[in-house]
Amino acid sequence: MMNPTSASADFYNWNRVKLRYCDGGSFAGDSEFTNGSSVIYMRGQRIWDAIIADLLTKGLAKAKKVLLSGCSAGGLATFFHCDDLGELLGGVATVKCMSDAGFFLDVDDISGNNSIRPFFSSLVALQGAEKNLNKDCLNSTLSPYLCFFPQYALQNIKTPYFILNSAYDVYQFHHIFVPPSSDPRGHWSRCKADPSACSTSQIATLQGLRSAMLTALKPFEGEPEMGMFINSCFAHCQSELQDTWFAPNSPTLDNETIAELVGDWYFERGAAQEIDCAYPCDSTCHNIIPSNQVGI
Repeated sequence: MMNPTSASADFYNWNRVKLRYCDGGSFAGDSEFTNGSSVIYMRGQRIWDAIIADLLTKGLAKAKKVLLSGCSAGGLATFFHCDDLGELLGGVATVKCMSDAGFFLDVDDISGNNSIRPFFSSLVALQGAEKNLNKDCLNSTLSPYLCFFPQYALQNIKTPYFILNSAYDVYQFHHIFVPPSSDPRGHWSRCKADPSACSTSQIATLQGLRSAMLTALKPFEGEPEMGMFINSCFAHCQSELQDTWFAPNSPTLDNETIAELVGDWYFERGAAQEIDCAYPCDSTCHNIIPSNQVGI
């Protein structure tokens, strides 16, 4: 997605382009899979290339300020294409990138297993995505699929970056940290449906998800070109709706909405890194977006 959604003092008159997500691999795949007489084509990278080529002829080539952003799998895609877009428009436009709920963690679930690693590994292999991942990241690891994880790819991204994420991202909570396989008897069902129904021990366990998020982000704290809005709302994607982006009762950190902090970061008006205290301390989490609306 080019440029942020919804109106704010900084972005109300920007052009907005939304790329419809349809490839299943965050616009990174390029392969063919034969299953008997059927052939499945994974063409995410080619879709991305075609869309950007089309946008260049429609005005993108003349843009002075560009913000590449996305939500969930789209947020993940920003990590793969941020530098490419920056190089394409480099020297002419100010290009920066924002990932909304796309910081998928390399983390064990509550049973001690890691289900996201084999998922990403099979996805990268099936889609032939390795050749489109960050080259510096690939050169630093023996397992290419690890470069599908933002915490490893981000170390090698040169374009200014903003991470917007809940420390208790609902999708990761439900499908990565407490997947059904780790809770066969459904002890977490009520907690998943309503955080206020979580037991004291479950909240203590959930602090492990927050700790993993903060540990992954620690190397980037204090970096002048890195922005962060890491709150403690049980949400997944917070930039696409006015209710959470820039409204009278939107989530805030240090009295700033998401839109305001992103604006401070993009226009370099000072430090733009805010990390919330642990749940349940935040009283501004009025707008919660269910994780079942999006996915990877």
